[in-house]
Amino acid sequence: MNPDVAADLKDLADTLASVEAVMDLDALRAKIAELEELAARPNLWDDPETAQQITSQLSHKQGELRRVTELRQRLDDVYVLYELAEDEGDASSLAEADAERARLRTEISSLEVRTLLSGEYDERDALVTIRSEAGGVDAADWAEMLLRMYLRWAERHGYPTEVYDTSYAEEAGIKSATFKVTAPYAYGTLSVEQGTHRLVRISPFDNQGRRQTSFAGVEVLPFVEAVDHVDIPEKDIRIDVFRSSGPGGQSVNTTDSAVRITHLPTGIVVSCQNERSQMQNKARAMQVLAAKLAEKQREERRKQLEEISGPTTQASWGTQIRSYVQAPYQLVKDLRTDHETGNVQAVIDGDLDEFMESFLRWRRAQQETG
Repeated sequence: MNPDVAADLKDLADTLASVEAVMDLDALRAKIAELEELAARPNLWDDPETAQQITSQLSHKQGELRRVTELRQRLDDVYVLYELAEDEGDASSLAEADAERARLRTEISSLEVRTLLSGEYDERDALVTIRSEAGGVDAADWAEMLLRMYLRWAERHGYPTEVYDTSYAEEAGIKSATFKVTAPYAYGTLSVEQGTHRLVRISPFDNQGRRQTSFAGVEVLPFVEAVDHVDIPEKDIRIDVFRSSGPGGQSVNTTDSAVRITHLPTGIVVSCQNERSQMQNKARAMQVLAAKLAEKQREERRKQLEEISGPTTQASWGTQIRSYVQAPYQLVKDLRTDHETGNVQAVIDGDLDEFMESFLRWRRAQQETG
């Protein structure tokens, strides 16, 4: 076998072995057996919410195990494919083996990145809120571009999304939007996007064609599950109902179905207007409020820990994290990792994986050296 190919296959085998060790396949199989036993109970669906959590967890963990075992089998097979190709001097079989090795490298690397997500809430669904910041109408337009970017990213991966609330700006774009991404490790993956995103371009709203810098903020929270028990007393909230509105303030229905909830002790305000009924909008808004209150509690605990041990990496996530420059040159650059690309349009169209993966690897390196 070619020495370079042999070295590459050994590197792939070592990487996959480290992934298998981190995933702890014996523990994973034990957890699957436990969930299968729970899922087989005849009264499972007496509690639909718990049943959904059990079946979802089971499906996810079975998929994880299947993914890693199939990669191990394919890696074993590619060794055999190379040996056969070289024994028979078959150029087409050799090309097939090279192509499979390249696919394995991509898939094993992707799985390795997943093992970097080991935070307490990383496995959960994500609640993402985007807000326009400094920059006037350009910032509102930029916030809407970011909303599209993340929805396109989710669509590329086949992740379901649900937009809870959209507050439209008067001239163009949005003031804010909140949406949910339902996928294994959605929070862990998207949490790296939290912070301020800066856009530099020739403003389409400036009749003199001047360059404009605008900003939008991204907040990412783990979706609150029933087991979290976030206590929100009725006396602590004020609920207002209003008519849903679209771009330019135009009413989009004829009933007061949209709901705004104010948490009086903290001043946190959330709203939902994208469901058909007031009851559905209230339920969605309460989920968002619970997520924000849970994050506030975690932030308070982080601050207490920082007073003892110093600041953590997460404390800096609320600063500017990435620049998107469309004029006078084309460049997207992550200000934390220095990862960059000149293909701005691809990123805005949802091609974000390399930025996310580079940050996760950078964060792991920082933790190991820090």
